[in-house]
Amino acid sequence: MKHDTITTDAQLADLCQWLSTTESIAFDTEFVSEHTYRPELCLVQVAAGGRLAVIDTMEKMDLGPFWRLLASGKHKVVVHAGREEVGFSLSAIGVPPANLFDLQVAAGLVGLEYPAGYGSLVQKLMGQTPHKGETRTDWRKRPLTERQIHYALGDVIHLEPMRDRLLARLESLGRLSWLETETAAWLEQVLASYRRDRWRRTSGISGLNARCKAIVRELWLWRESEAERRDLPVRRVLRDDLIVELAKRQVFDPTAIRGIRGLERGDLKGALPAIAECVRLAMQLPDSELPRGRSHKELPPQLNLLGQFIASALGSVCRQENLAASLVGGPSDVRDLIAYRLGYASSDDPPPALAEGWRAEVVGTLIDDLLSGNMAIRIADPRSDHPLVIEASQHGASQKGASQKRPSHSG
Repeated sequence: MKHDTITTDAQLADLCQWLSTTESIAFDTEFVSEHTYRPELCLVQVAAGGRLAVIDTMEKMDLGPFWRLLASGKHKVVVHAGREEVGFSLSAIGVPPANLFDLQVAAGLVGLEYPAGYGSLVQKLMGQTPHKGETRTDWRKRPLTERQIHYALGDVIHLEPMRDRLLARLESLGRLSWLETETAAWLEQVLASYRRDRWRRTSGISGLNARCKAIVRELWLWRESEAERRDLPVRRVLRDDLIVELAKRQVFDPTAIRGIRGLERGDLKGALPAIAECVRLAMQLPDSELPRGRSHKELPPQLNLLGQFIASALGSVCRQENLAASLVGGPSDVRDLIAYRLGYASSDDPPPALAEGWRAEVVGTLIDDLLSGNMAIRIADPRSDHPLVIEASQHGASQKGASQKRPSHSG
């Protein structure tokens, strides 16, 4: 597979100069994330204007010009599942690539599965089977074999053709604006994962009170700093479950902390005073400085049942509308909309996802009709993959007349 190999700043400058003349740039990365604080970028593969290039990032080059080119807004930037690619740009220059087109998001909006793997999309959109066999490669080792390079380039050669085919489908369905909305929301989620308040995603904190959450916050911030200083994955410094256990116990004596199972490790011995200090600081915070979450009303148990039941029926609707159901929303999203409509949501909660934008257009209003009794769910064919049908109820028909009956949604 003919390509350019970029190993020097001069070669990278020449590549960026040529890329600046193209309309779109497709790229992918190979990295190793098991051993370091941030994933270690090992290779960047680029496809643009019929040209292929491999940027060997293990050579000590300044990649800033490449990332700034992608962020300039002068090109369409094509990726597949580009979370890590966005992360590398953020780490390098503080901003993400502009004009992103993520194939996974686009595929979900035309009825393909979400999230769709690269190989699956190549098969469905291009009718080809991509090369396999290098998924366990240690991309840090040099020299790379021709087989490895061929595999890496295989991850970019189809990006632009698949983008074109997905764009055509989106345009025919009138969903280009949906793609813009979803891409912006997806990018916001990625950006949020790099912010300081992501301690709230620590596993197991949902039932903790504000004081315990303050301890989690202090320990999480210390763990981030320590992991970055030592260039280790955060889980190697202190696991989430141990952070939560420390928060529950609220002890800040190093000897007592070392007595907790999992904290007696030899490599943690020197860190115990710092861990104890985090707990002590959190315990001494005034109530006004404790982390606050949104207050949530107690939801009646039947809302979970309704969420599961209606979400199952909505699968047929999504199929008819050429949408991936998992992109539209799941049972918890349905439950949140029901709670919102029935007045169980707190006043400071934002509207649920199914109440806004294209999701409201496709399924939100349909759920409203189910709640009001204008639509009903029944079993049409128990042998079908989609046995549930949503159609106008007798109540709805009597209100609107049979001639105004909404069409049924079945599998």
